[in-house]
Amino acid sequence: MTLAETKSRTGEDVSPAARVSAAMAGLIGDFKAMQANIEEKLTKQEERVTMLDRKSLTAGRPALSNTAEVDMTHVKAFDAYIRGGDDDALRGLELDGKSMSSSVNADGGYLVDPKTSDLIKSTLISSTSIRGIANVVTVDASSYDVLIDRNDLGAGWADETTTTAETGTPTIDRIAIPLYELTALPKISQRLLDDTAFDIEAWLAGRVADKFARAEAAAFVTGDGADKPTGFLTKTIVENDSWSWGEIGYVASGSAAGLDDADKLIDLVYAVGAEYRQNAAFVMNSKTAGIVRSLKDQDGRHLWADGLNQGQPSRLLGYPVVISEDMPDVAADATPIAFGDFNAGYTIAERPDLRILRDPFSAKPHVLFYATKRVGGDVTDYAAFKLLKCEAN
Repeated sequence: MTLAETKSRTGEDVSPAARVSAAMAGLIGDFKAMQANIEEKLTKQEERVTMLDRKSLTAGRPALSNTAEVDMTHVKAFDAYIRGGDDDALRGLELDGKSMSSSVNADGGYLVDPKTSDLIKSTLISSTSIRGIANVVTVDASSYDVLIDRNDLGAGWADETTTTAETGTPTIDRIAIPLYELTALPKISQRLLDDTAFDIEAWLAGRVADKFARAEAAAFVTGDGADKPTGFLTKTIVENDSWSWGEIGYVASGSAAGLDDADKLIDLVYAVGAEYRQNAAFVMNSKTAGIVRSLKDQDGRHLWADGLNQGQPSRLLGYPVVISEDMPDVAADATPIAFGDFNAGYTIAERPDLRILRDPFSAKPHVLFYATKRVGGDVTDYAAFKLLKCEAN
């Protein structure tokens, strides 16, 4: 740093005050120069940081969460497969069988997307069928066997000296429930598939779920067991007083073609064993429910009671009512009402996976999606429920 030299006009030396003032002016000038230099360096540093951030964002750094990264990868791969049939991204996926029910077939291009399967499953559970009150099991085999011990073990009283007699030994029956293939074949136009704003997964899940729900609900009630589950109404139906294992007992309604005696509903309830009544429910369709709602007891009070809270089922004689539209209407020789513990009496076996095959060739300009699910059902305890039959006493 150099001090500014100041001389008087006459050549004489300046005063000390002038020298100090000149020194301070030089110091301030040097400080401003240093400040400008620092600001210039900071500006250049900020420009470099901004440039690096932009390059990092463009490169698309992976998310910190492994779950988010995996989910996005599968969703993008499934979306590409649905829209254009491109399964290259699917072939490179590492699928975890414990966390998702999905598989890729290198020859056929099968795909089970975890999000789609979850949507379909929840829709099936909420549909109006006996699935909600039956025993539902998940299996990885082609059938499900149920072992039934229906014979009581013998017992008797004995004293100190009398020889104990041999008692009866229980026997075990085996009921096999085969799994059948439930199929759906919705189609989507290629134009909709090309529309990036269209929710492909939700639309396809809704279509398949609706068809699967209606098909299986009918089979659980009236299925004949030929390539479909066996419905409980297709079993041999006999009068309850002559009931035996392998048959479904019924109580007569008191009218050959109608339902006008409220006492017969009470008879139906107590035709079921006490061990089953605790978890029992009525099953009928909407038309039958409309008739039952008008029935009254001897004191003029309606037997039907609506649920007190939202989401709770209506109750008949204190038991919940399940509306299944596949139950028959009130008519001569029909069995419009079932009552009992369906969790003990009817078993639904199903495989957890859903398969979708994309076919862009058979229905141009549409794309077909062949969806399959394997499910079976059958009666596993013939004593667990009874039927009300429109028949005179």
